[in-house]
Amino acid sequence: MASLFKKKKTVDDVIKEQSRELRGTQRQITRDRTALERQEKQLEAEIKKMAKSGNREACKILAKQLVQLRKQKNRTYAVSSKVTSMNTQTKLMNSQMKMAGAMSSTAKTMQAINKKMDPQKTMQMMQDFQKENMKMDMTEEMINDTLDDFLDESGDEEESQDIVNQVLDEIGIEISGKMVRAPAAGKNTPDAAAASSKQPTMSDDEIERQLRALGVD
Repeated sequence: MASLFKKKKTVDDVIKEQSRELRGTQRQITRDRTALERQEKQLEAEIKKMAKSGNREACKILAKQLVQLRKQKNRTYAVSSKVTSMNTQTKLMNSQMKMAGAMSSTAKTMQAINKKMDPQKTMQMMQDFQKENMKMDMTEEMINDTLDDFLDESGDEEESQDIVNQVLDEIGIEISGKMVRAPAAGKNTPDAAAASSKQPTMSDDEIERQLRALGVD
């Protein structure tokens, strides 16, 4: 029953287990090499002992054993290098598989986007947007110019009328077809007549000159 709910191993899990086994193998090879090195030292010491005692046959036998032992020790270096290479290669292959998977996923995403995107429609949308944006700018500029002209004309007309009224009040004239001298209001009263007789009279040229100075044509 427990096997039914056992989690399926992923590639990373398998690689971790393999790496753990390879590290164990590497440690075992190192231990075997250390034991061979101890045996090598013992054989060398035994050969020296037999040589001192003059036992040549024993020296030959021990020398052959020493040669085989050294060969075996050298094999442990080769095997250790092979194990390290296998572990490194396995990790590299896993990295390459992940990279390939990422590239495949990215390619599918790009393919889906390219299917949904139409270059011609996109270009047409951009052109339409640019065209409408230019129209909006032109419309806004025309509205602003119209408002500016309207406000400027209205202000100028009002200002000109104020200037004209001020001048007329100062010099006491009225407009009826053309500029003529006229008495001020209250001209029938004696005081007004006396006051008007005391005010200096102005010629038409002087009036026009003052109006031109004030900016009134």
